[in-house]
Amino acid sequence: MRNLYYVAIEGTIGVGKTSLAKLLADRLNAKLVLETFEDNPFLADFYDDPEAHAFQTQLWFLFQRYQQQQDLRQVDMFHNLIITDYMFVKDRLFASLNLKEKEMSLYDTVANMMERNVIHPDLVIFLQADTDTLMRNISRRGRDFEKNISEDYIDALNQVYNEYFFRYQDTPLVIINTNNIDFVHNDGDLDEVINYIRQPVTGTKFFNPTTGL
Repeated sequence: MRNLYYVAIEGTIGVGKTSLAKLLADRLNAKLVLETFEDNPFLADFYDDPEAHAFQTQLWFLFQRYQQQQDLRQVDMFHNLIITDYMFVKDRLFASLNLKEKEMSLYDTVANMMERNVIHPDLVIFLQADTDTLMRNISRRGRDFEKNISEDYIDALNQVYNEYFFRYQDTPLVIINTNNIDFVHNDGDLDEVINYIRQPVTGTKFFNPTTGL
Protein backbone atom coordinates (compact mmCIF):
# COMPACT_ATOMS: atom_id res chain seq x y z
CA MET A 1 0.00 0.00 0.00
CA ARG A 2 2.97 2.30 -0.60
CA ASN A 3 1.99 5.93 -1.33
CA LEU A 4 -1.44 5.38 0.25
CA TYR A 5 -2.12 7.08 3.56
CA TYR A 6 -5.91 7.21 3.70
CA VAL A 7 -8.18 4.51 2.25
CA ALA A 8 -11.97 4.85 2.50
CA ILE A 9 -14.36 1.94 1.95
CA GLU A 10 -17.91 2.66 0.85
CA GLY A 11 -21.07 0.84 -0.18
CA THR A 12 -24.71 0.32 0.66
CA ILE A 13 -25.95 -0.97 4.03
CA GLY A 14 -25.08 -4.66 4.41
CA VAL A 15 -22.34 -4.87 1.80
CA GLY A 16 -19.49 -5.51 4.25
CA LYS A 17 -17.72 -2.15 4.57
CA THR A 18 -16.91 -2.45 8.26
CA SER A 19 -15.88 -6.09 7.98
CA LEU A 20 -13.46 -5.35 5.14
CA ALA A 21 -12.10 -2.25 6.90
CA LYS A 22 -11.33 -4.29 10.02
CA LEU A 23 -9.70 -7.10 8.03
CA LEU A 24 -7.56 -4.71 5.99
CA ALA A 25 -6.51 -2.74 9.05
CA ASP A 26 -5.43 -5.96 10.76
CA ARG A 27 -3.56 -7.31 7.75
CA LEU A 28 -1.89 -4.00 6.88
CA ASN A 29 -1.26 -2.72 10.41
CA ALA A 30 -3.33 0.39 9.72
CA LYS A 31 -5.19 2.80 11.96
CA LEU A 32 -8.90 1.95 11.81
CA VAL A 33 -11.60 4.65 11.95
CA LEU A 34 -15.20 3.39 12.02
CA GLU A 35 -18.40 5.36 11.86
CA THR A 36 -20.30 5.13 15.15
CA PHE A 37 -23.78 4.73 13.71
CA GLU A 38 -25.03 2.84 16.75
CA ASP A 39 -24.59 6.02 18.87
CA ASN A 40 -27.17 7.92 16.80
CA PRO A 41 -30.19 8.28 19.15
CA PHE A 42 -32.54 8.91 16.21
CA LEU A 43 -31.63 5.89 14.08
CA ALA A 44 -34.12 3.35 15.42
CA ASP A 45 -36.91 5.92 15.21
CA PHE A 46 -35.89 6.69 11.63
CA TYR A 47 -36.30 3.08 10.53
CA ASP A 48 -39.71 2.97 12.25
CA ASP A 49 -40.89 6.25 10.68
CA PRO A 50 -38.39 7.64 8.13
CA GLU A 51 -40.39 10.70 7.14
CA ALA A 52 -40.75 11.96 10.71
CA HIS A 53 -37.15 11.39 11.82
CA ALA A 54 -34.98 11.75 8.71
CA PHE A 55 -33.77 15.32 9.24
CA GLN A 56 -32.48 14.93 12.80
CA THR A 57 -30.95 11.55 11.91
CA GLN A 58 -29.02 13.06 8.99
CA LEU A 59 -27.84 16.10 10.96
CA TRP A 60 -26.55 13.91 13.79
CA PHE A 61 -24.57 11.81 11.32
CA LEU A 62 -23.27 14.90 9.54
CA PHE A 63 -21.88 16.49 12.71
CA GLN A 64 -20.51 13.21 14.07
CA ARG A 65 -18.70 12.34 10.84
CA TYR A 66 -17.35 15.86 10.54
CA GLN A 67 -15.82 15.58 14.01
CA GLN A 68 -14.22 12.27 13.07
CA GLN A 69 -12.79 13.83 9.92
CA GLN A 70 -11.23 16.62 11.96
CA ASP A 71 -9.68 14.05 14.26
CA LEU A 72 -7.94 12.51 11.21
CA ARG A 73 -5.94 15.70 10.88
CA GLN A 74 -4.21 14.88 14.16
CA VAL A 75 -2.65 11.77 12.65
CA ASP A 76 0.72 11.92 10.92
CA MET A 77 -0.53 11.06 7.46
CA PHE A 78 2.97 10.32 6.15
CA HIS A 79 3.70 7.57 8.63
CA ASN A 80 0.36 5.87 9.13
CA LEU A 81 -2.09 4.11 6.89
CA ILE A 82 -5.63 5.04 7.84
CA ILE A 83 -8.63 2.94 6.80
CA THR A 84 -12.22 4.11 7.29
CA ASP A 85 -15.50 2.34 6.61
CA TYR A 86 -17.16 5.46 5.19
CA MET A 87 -16.58 8.65 3.22
CA PHE A 88 -17.81 12.01 4.43
CA VAL A 89 -19.98 12.31 1.31
CA LYS A 90 -21.97 9.21 2.32
CA ASP A 91 -24.25 11.31 4.48
CA ARG A 92 -25.17 13.46 1.50
CA LEU A 93 -26.13 10.33 -0.45
CA PHE A 94 -28.49 9.27 2.34
CA ALA A 95 -29.81 12.81 2.71
CA SER A 96 -30.65 13.05 -0.99
CA LEU A 97 -32.82 9.99 -0.60
CA ASN A 98 -34.39 10.76 2.77
CA LEU A 99 -34.91 14.52 3.06
CA LYS A 100 -37.63 16.78 1.73
CA GLU A 101 -36.72 19.68 -0.55
CA LYS A 102 -36.52 22.41 2.13
CA GLU A 103 -34.70 20.10 4.53
CA MET A 104 -32.21 19.21 1.82
CA SER A 105 -31.57 22.87 1.09
CA LEU A 106 -30.69 23.57 4.72
CA TYR A 107 -28.65 20.38 4.93
CA ASP A 108 -26.65 21.40 1.83
CA THR A 109 -25.84 24.79 3.35
CA VAL A 110 -24.32 23.19 6.43
CA ALA A 111 -22.63 20.31 4.59
CA ASN A 112 -21.00 22.59 2.00
CA MET A 113 -19.29 24.61 4.74
CA MET A 114 -18.03 21.46 6.43
CA GLU A 115 -16.72 19.82 3.27
CA ARG A 116 -14.11 22.57 2.85
CA ASN A 117 -12.24 21.12 5.83
CA VAL A 118 -12.53 17.43 5.00
CA ILE A 119 -9.51 15.36 3.96
CA HIS A 120 -9.93 13.47 0.68
CA PRO A 121 -8.91 9.78 0.60
CA ASP A 122 -5.96 8.62 -1.47
CA LEU A 123 -8.04 5.62 -2.55
CA VAL A 124 -11.74 4.79 -2.39
CA ILE A 125 -12.98 1.20 -2.45
CA PHE A 126 -16.63 0.89 -3.44
CA LEU A 127 -18.21 -2.46 -2.57
CA GLN A 128 -21.12 -3.41 -4.81
CA ALA A 129 -23.81 -6.05 -4.33
CA ASP A 130 -27.29 -6.65 -5.65
CA THR A 131 -30.25 -5.88 -3.43
CA ASP A 132 -31.05 -9.52 -2.67
CA THR A 133 -27.50 -10.06 -1.36
CA LEU A 134 -27.71 -6.93 0.78
CA MET A 135 -31.03 -7.98 2.31
CA ARG A 136 -29.62 -11.43 3.16
CA ASN A 137 -26.59 -9.85 4.81
CA ILE A 138 -28.74 -7.44 6.83
CA SER A 139 -31.00 -10.26 7.98
CA ARG A 140 -28.02 -12.48 8.86
CA ARG A 141 -26.37 -9.95 11.17
CA GLY A 142 -29.65 -9.36 13.02
CA ARG A 143 -29.29 -5.79 14.29
CA ASP A 144 -32.44 -4.75 16.15
CA PHE A 145 -32.61 -1.26 14.69
CA GLU A 146 -32.36 -2.65 11.14
CA LYS A 147 -35.25 -5.10 11.45
CA ASN A 148 -37.70 -2.65 9.84
CA ILE A 149 -35.52 -1.76 6.84
CA SER A 150 -37.55 -2.40 3.70
CA GLU A 151 -36.23 -3.97 0.52
CA ASP A 152 -37.54 -0.95 -1.39
CA TYR A 153 -35.40 1.38 0.73
CA ILE A 154 -32.25 -0.72 0.27
CA ASP A 155 -32.93 -0.97 -3.47
CA ALA A 156 -33.34 2.82 -3.76
CA LEU A 157 -30.19 3.39 -1.70
CA ASN A 158 -28.31 0.91 -3.85
CA GLN A 159 -29.27 2.88 -6.94
CA VAL A 160 -28.14 6.16 -5.36
CA TYR A 161 -24.73 4.66 -4.55
CA ASN A 162 -24.28 3.10 -7.98
CA GLU A 163 -25.19 6.32 -9.76
CA TYR A 164 -22.83 8.35 -7.58
CA PHE A 165 -19.83 6.12 -8.10
CA PHE A 166 -20.56 5.68 -11.79
CA ARG A 167 -19.74 9.40 -12.10
CA TYR A 168 -17.11 9.59 -9.35
CA GLN A 169 -13.76 11.10 -10.41
CA ASP A 170 -12.44 12.87 -7.30
CA THR A 171 -9.87 10.23 -6.31
CA PRO A 172 -8.62 6.83 -7.52
CA LEU A 173 -11.46 4.33 -7.20
CA VAL A 174 -11.66 0.54 -7.04
CA ILE A 175 -15.14 -0.94 -7.55
CA ILE A 176 -15.48 -4.50 -6.22
CA ASN A 177 -18.47 -6.71 -7.03
CA THR A 178 -19.02 -8.73 -3.84
CA ASN A 179 -21.89 -10.95 -5.01
CA ASN A 180 -19.65 -13.98 -5.56
CA ILE A 181 -17.02 -13.60 -2.83
CA ASP A 182 -16.94 -13.89 0.96
CA PHE A 183 -13.84 -12.09 2.23
CA VAL A 184 -15.06 -12.43 5.83
CA HIS A 185 -15.05 -16.24 5.96
CA ASN A 186 -12.78 -17.12 3.04
CA ASP A 187 -9.10 -16.16 3.40
CA GLY A 188 -8.53 -16.83 -0.28
CA ASP A 189 -11.14 -14.25 -1.23
CA LEU A 190 -9.62 -11.74 1.18
CA ASP A 191 -6.15 -12.35 -0.26
CA GLU A 192 -7.54 -11.79 -3.74
CA VAL A 193 -9.07 -8.46 -2.71
CA ILE A 194 -5.88 -7.31 -0.98
CA ASN A 195 -3.70 -8.28 -3.94
CA TYR A 196 -5.97 -6.36 -6.26
CA ILE A 197 -6.03 -3.13 -4.26
CA ARG A 198 -2.25 -3.28 -3.75
CA GLN A 199 -1.85 -2.61 -7.45
CA PRO A 200 -1.32 1.06 -8.41
CA VAL A 201 -4.65 2.71 -9.16
CA THR A 202 -5.33 5.68 -11.38
CA GLY A 203 -8.83 6.57 -12.41
CA THR A 204 -11.37 3.78 -11.88
CA LYS A 205 -10.72 0.04 -11.77
CA PHE A 206 -13.34 -2.71 -11.67
CA PHE A 207 -12.81 -5.99 -9.85
CA ASN A 208 -15.47 -8.58 -10.68
CA PRO A 209 -14.45 -11.96 -9.17
CA THR A 210 -16.51 -14.92 -10.34
CA THR A 211 -15.39 -17.49 -7.78
CA GLY A 212 -15.90 -17.76 -4.05
CA LEU A 213 -19.31 -18.45 -2.53
